[in-house]
Amino acid sequence: MMTNDLIRIANAGAGMVIDANQIMANDLIRMANAASNGSGKIILKNASKCMTNDLIRIANAGKENVIFDFT
Repeated sequence: MMTNDLIRIANAGAGMVIDANQIMANDLIRMANAASNGSGKIILKNASKCMTNDLIRIANAGKENVIFDFT
């Protein structure tokens, strides 16, 4: 599925599980922001593969609507 479609779905309030390895950090930030606007939750699998600064930016954009899976 295209990133813009996922952003629209998150903005509509849907929750989703996303593989952080498959999507660029800037797009993850956009998704997190959309989840915050739509009150959906996003779980980022493989978060340990992301840079710390990117995770902080994603967390700031998503507020309480992003969960990082480091397993």
